[in-house]
Amino acid sequence: MPAIRTGHLSVTGNFRENNEDSCYLDTQQRLFIVADGMGGQSAGEKASALAVELIPRYLSQRLDFQSASAAVVRDAVDRAIASANTEIIALSEVDPSARSMGTTVVMLLQVANVFYAVGVGDSRCYELRGNALRQLTTDHSITQALLDSGTISPEEARTHRYKNVLYKYLGCRDGASGAAVVEIQPRTGDRFLLCSDGLNDGLKDADIARLLKSAVDPQQVCEDLVAAALSAGSRDNVSCIAVFVD
Repeated sequence: MPAIRTGHLSVTGNFRENNEDSCYLDTQQRLFIVADGMGGQSAGEKASALAVELIPRYLSQRLDFQSASAAVVRDAVDRAIASANTEIIALSEVDPSARSMGTTVVMLLQVANVFYAVGVGDSRCYELRGNALRQLTTDHSITQALLDSGTISPEEARTHRYKNVLYKYLGCRDGASGAAVVEIQPRTGDRFLLCSDGLNDGLKDADIARLLKSAVDPQQVCEDLVAAALSAGSRDNVSCIAVFVD
C-alpha cells in the first residue's frame, strides 16, 4: 500500500457550545471519516458518534482491505452506510432526546492500493494533485441541486438561503442510497482533505488549495486550515483530516 501520513483536528469553534462533529482514523491507515452531526446538543453528537462507530465496524468485518475489487468496495460501502442509517433512524424514533438527529459522513478508504472517496450530506473530500484542487464528493444540499440545474450561479450559491439545507444525510429515509463512490489511483505527492462544512463555508477553494500545499506536515496543515476557517468567520464546528501520500 502507498505510504501515507495523516493529521486531524476537530474544534467546537467560536459560536457553538458543543462539538457535534466526529472523526475516525484507522490505526492501519485504511479508513478515514469525518461526520457532522445535526439536531442540536446531544442529538447531533450521538448521530456523528454512531456513524464513526458503526461504519468502521461494518467494513472491518465484511471488507478485505488487501484485495477487494472496486465493485466489492462499492457494495460494502453502500451496505455500511445503509446499516448505519437504519440504526440512527431507529434510535431517533425511540429516544426523545435524539428525535431530530442526523449526520453527514465523508470517507476515504485505502483498499488494495486504490483510494475511494464517498460522502453523504455536505461534508467534503478534496484531492490536491500538483497545483490542482478537485472536490471528489458532491454536496447533497438544495443549493448544490439548484447550482447543478443552472438555476443559480456559483456566486449566488455561496450565500444562498438554502446553502446548509440537506436533502440527503444519515438519519433520513433517503440517506442510505445514491452516494457516489469515487475511485482514485494515488500518486506520490497527492494530498487529500476530509472536512465538515464548518471549514469550507469559511474558505474558498483557492484558500484551501494554498494551505493544503503550504506545509510539509499534515497535522500542521489541519491546524492552519482550521485557524483560517475560524478567522474567516466560520460559525460552525470545524473538523478535518489530512492524508498525504509519500
